[in-house]
Amino acid sequence: MKVLVLNAGSSSQKSCLYDLDESLPLLAAQSAIEPPAPIWEAQIDWTVQPGNAVLKIKANGTKVERSIDSIDRSTDTLQMLNTLSEGETKVIHQTREIDIVGHRIVHGGQHYRQSVRIDQTVKDTISDLAQFAPLHNPANLQGIEAIEQSLGDVPQVAVFDTAFHATLSPAASIYPIPYEWYEKGVQRYGFHGISHQYCANRAAQLLGHELSDLRLVTCHLGNGCSLAAIENGQSIDTTMGFTPLEGLMMGSRSGSIDPGVLLYLMREGAYTIDEVEQVLNKKSGLLGISGISSDLRQVTSSETEQSKLAIETYIHRLRSGIGSMIGSLSGLDAIVFTAGVGENSALIRSRTCEAFRWLGIEIDPEKNQSSPVDQDISTRSSKVRILVIHTQEDWAIAQDCWKLSR
Repeated sequence: MKVLVLNAGSSSQKSCLYDLDESLPLLAAQSAIEPPAPIWEAQIDWTVQPGNAVLKIKANGTKVERSIDSIDRSTDTLQMLNTLSEGETKVIHQTREIDIVGHRIVHGGQHYRQSVRIDQTVKDTISDLAQFAPLHNPANLQGIEAIEQSLGDVPQVAVFDTAFHATLSPAASIYPIPYEWYEKGVQRYGFHGISHQYCANRAAQLLGHELSDLRLVTCHLGNGCSLAAIENGQSIDTTMGFTPLEGLMMGSRSGSIDPGVLLYLMREGAYTIDEVEQVLNKKSGLLGISGISSDLRQVTSSETEQSKLAIETYIHRLRSGIGSMIGSLSGLDAIVFTAGVGENSALIRSRTCEAFRWLGIEIDPEKNQSSPVDQDISTRSSKVRILVIHTQEDWAIAQDCWKLSR
């Protein structure tokens, strides 16, 4: 069974192809075996310059990168898909061999608590929810339509980033604002759910326990950052909210700030609403404080006082966020670090966990420095396990496609 996965963002699109036999998804879900690698991977980057895009392909042990004339997303996606069956990256004879296509959809709102087969109603709902995720849902919808144009009526599946957090209680999801706002859909939805759910399941495999027996804090730390408190296999609290802007300090996003700051800036006439949105999403976080970069590696390599302050602020807010997640649980069995920063920054892991020594948390310094992947980096005597897990959202999406195809 050939499963194509599309992960469409506001400025890029990632895609991969899995070739699965009948038993592999089930075996990987139930044991600690490594998830399979895709046989083809691709990315389109639209940030280079208007009218151009960079297409990167990895297949057959070969990496290809080239610039393409960018006409529109559908046409660009078709060019990307053509590399599946053409040239040195060819892995299939024709695109009709693809059995099903899975899409990461950022916002499913109150409508979707699990993955679904895509039909016109699903498409309309994704479009309606674009008002809550204007940078992502339209791009997700374009990805669906591009597949319709290029692959015809191949079955498509929507896997929602918000679905895993649909188990939040009303007390955890409601904001302390007029109740009628809640009735209009203003609530905490949470994001990165595909990653949090994958890492929770992978943690259970690595620890040799049933997920339902574990109490976890999962830390998705990349350019975007969020935490989740997971108990009985369900998300009971998370840091992102109505939008992916709330919560932790991120690469270029501010995370939570006093809403009075926004009122002050707009009342003073210093910024328009659009300008405030641009600053909070694109010019804040690590970039905003350091003045150097949204990339943690570049900030940590700098010796300026602003860069040092950016790191200290990042760690302070991460510690505070983890503390709030622990407060939502009835105990703690493991903390999981994942995504670009979580998987690669020994500094962030060690500095963060220092604050929780009173819980009996102990990191093994050698394991922490060894670029661990899917490993327990805590000491034997640690009362809480510390795991580093390579998040595999594409594989999680492929598994849901496989399940829905049965």
